[in-house]
This record gives sequence, structure tokens and C-alpha cells, in this order.
Amino acid sequence: MGVAGSFPSFAGKPPGPVMDRDEADRALARLGAEHEAIETSLLALQDHAGRRLLEGAELTGVTRERWATTEQSITLLWGYFDAYAGALEEAREIRARRRHPNREDLAALTELLRGEAVTVANPGAVPPPSATGPALLSERFSLQELVARMNQLYARSLDMVVASDSVWSALPARIDLLAAELHRTRSLAHSVGVRPGEHPAGDDLAEITEELTTLRVQVISDPLAFWLPGPGSAAPGGGRPDTSRYDRAARALEDVRREIEAVLAVRQDAEARLMRLRDVLSRADRTLTEARAARGEVLAKIAASEVPAVSGPPTALQERLATASEYRRRAQWHRLSPLLESLEQEAEDELLRARESLTSVTAPLAVRAELRGRLDAYKAKVARHGLAEDPLLIERYDAARRMLWSAPCDLRVAEQTVLRYQQAVAELLTPPRPDGPEDRRDDGGPGSPGDQGGPGDQGGTR
Repeated sequence: MGVAGSFPSFAGKPPGPVMDRDEADRALARLGAEHEAIETSLLALQDHAGRRLLEGAELTGVTRERWATTEQSITLLWGYFDAYAGALEEAREIRARRRHPNREDLAALTELLRGEAVTVANPGAVPPPSATGPALLSERFSLQELVARMNQLYARSLDMVVASDSVWSALPARIDLLAAELHRTRSLAHSVGVRPGEHPAGDDLAEITEELTTLRVQVISDPLAFWLPGPGSAAPGGGRPDTSRYDRAARALEDVRREIEAVLAVRQDAEARLMRLRDVLSRADRTLTEARAARGEVLAKIAASEVPAVSGPPTALQERLATASEYRRRAQWHRLSPLLESLEQEAEDELLRARESLTSVTAPLAVRAELRGRLDAYKAKVARHGLAEDPLLIERYDAARRMLWSAPCDLRVAEQTVLRYQQAVAELLTPPRPDGPEDRRDDGGPGSPGDQGGPGDQGGTR
């Protein structure tokens, strides 16, 4: 229910000249409207949901202290209002005596409406000095001063009531919603084996549960401990609820929920992931077996070559894979999740190492195969140029082939024989350099000895 703001202030002047009839009538009209506004505000405060909750709650801490002061202030407010209403009634009676009030009536009205004519005598209801100053057996007020005092008490009382109600309206409902989400998450966690003492997320859930339970109790009993006043705000209830502890609990629960969802995902695709792991480790094992066989072949067929050793099968990973299968069989998903993640990475690393081992072991065979291919390619080139019957090329080809197709093969020597064969081929296929002018005249010009025939020509034909 809404509560009005400050009471309207009394607008009269301090005691001085006696008011005339029109001034008195206008003042009484203002007082009547003011009385109604004050009464409406006080009734609204009396019916405020926050005040009713404060009356029925078992309060603690700062809220208990401030509510004790506020209750006294509200009681005093009604006492002030009664005194105010009494002064108004008295003024109305004086005005009602005559249609045209005489000077004595106007003087009395002036004193009531402008002077310190209202006495409040109720020391048992006076709040502590922190609320209204030093306690007095009785006090005298002008109506203007009385309204100012009521405004002060009303603002403090309303601020305390509105602040408490704001906290109660905001936090308990949010805590209850978060507690319901916590209950669902906890049930889901139990279904996948995430329990306190067995998994960090289970311990986190237990801490969040305890924090929310404690937080709700504290919010209900001491709401003002969770109120942050607005900076520079003089309006009653200016500020906001402090949700920092709630926000931390909500973030922690969200982190746990994501972790539980990850565990659930493991439960859903655990078998497929385990099959992929078995396949990767099987390929790594087969690759290592192939590398070991290749190493034996290299040692038998290649001489003067350093062949790296090949590691054994990944037995440790196989044992951990068996452990993962056991976790799945027992539905221990919280343990299976981190184990699968590490196994998947390590299995890929093992397969990569096996492939690198096979590559390094078979490198000498690859070099021999490259030399064989190069030798055959040059032989085919020689045949295309019609030099297949050249004795030098045949000799060097046979020497290189014997080196490359014999066991053990010395790759360094074999490479040199292939290079010599390549060089011989290159020399035969390179066209000769043209001779100078004098040589051309001696060898092929007119009148040369070659044209006349001779023993050299006869020997050449034979």
C-alpha cells in the first residue's frame, strides 16, 4: 500500500498582529486540509505491509534496534497528531461562536494558529535522543513546529519501514527461486554420482545450500543488514537491497550446473568416446608393431645406418582405458569425465609418436627406394637417346644396381655409384663444344689429308 510523503507544512506567520476574520478563515481551511493529509499519511503508514511484517517478525541485529526506535516514533507521531487535531478543534470552536468574531476571539485564534499554543506532555512515549533530541516531560510547539517535528519522525519511520519491506520483497523470493534451482541441480548431481566428499562440485553444492539457508534466515530477521542507502537521497526508502551474497551464490550454482551438464554429456556419449579411444590406441599399437618389423628389415638390409629404437605398446594407457570402462560400468560419471578428457589427448599424442617412430625407422628404406627410382629413371633416359649399349654406362649401371639390390646395402657407397652413373649419362648427352677455324680446315676442309685417304681411314673402317 502506498504511503504519502511528508506532511504539508504550516504556512502561517509567527505571532504578531491579530488576524482578521478572513485571515483566520483561510488559516482554518488550510489547517483542515492539512489535518486530512496528515491523517491519510499516518493511516497509510499504519496499514503498510512492511510495518505489519515488522510487528510480527522475530527481528535481530540492526533491524531490531531501529524497529524499537521506530515503534516509539510512530506512537509519538499519533500523540503529536492528537495534539494537532485538538488545537484545530479548539480553533474551530472559537471561530464557531460568532459569525463575526470579536477581537478577543481573533486574538485567541491568532495565538492558536501562530503561537506556541500546543503542549505535548507524554514522557513515556518520547523516543531516545537519537530520534528527537533530549527527552522532556512536556514540550510546547506552534502548529508549524509540530508539523515539522511530525515530518521528521514520519520520514525516519517510513524510511525504516520501506527499506525493510523492499528487502523482504526482493531477496526472499529470489532466494527461494535459487533454492528450487539448487534442489534440481542437486538431484541431477546425485544421479551422476556427484556427491559431497566424492567430487568438488558436490562440496560446492553443499556450501551453496548452507549459504542460502543462512542467508534467508538473516534476511528475514535482519533486513536492514541487507540495505544500501542511496547516496545523497533524502527521500524515504532511497536505496536498494544488497544482493551481493545472493549474486555470489547464484554464480557459484551456475558454475556447478555447467559442470554437472558436462558430466551429463559424458554419460550420454561415453560409449562412443570409449570406442574412439580404443580405435586410436589400436592404431597406435599397430603402427608401433609395423615400426618394429620395419626396424628389423632395415637392420638386415641397410648397412652403416643408425636405426632408432621403437618403444613398446602403450600398456599404461590401456590400463587407464580399462579403468574408464569400469567407471562407465559403475556409472561413476564424475570420475569418468576428467579421465576421458586426459585419455583422449594422450591417445592422440601416442598415435602421433608411433607414426613419427615408423617414419624415422623406415627413413633408410625410403632413401634406398629413392636411389633405386633415380637409377631406373636415368636408365630409361639413356634408352630413349639410343645409348643403352654404351659399355661405360652398362658398367656403371650394373655397379650401382648391385649396391642397391644387395643386402646389406651401404647407402653412402650406393649413392656415390648412382652419382657416377648420372655423371656418365650427363657427359654422353651433352653436345661437344664446336672446334676453332683452324681445326675445321685441317679436319674437313678441301685438300686436307683426310680427303685423300690414308692409313688412318683404313684402320678406322676396320
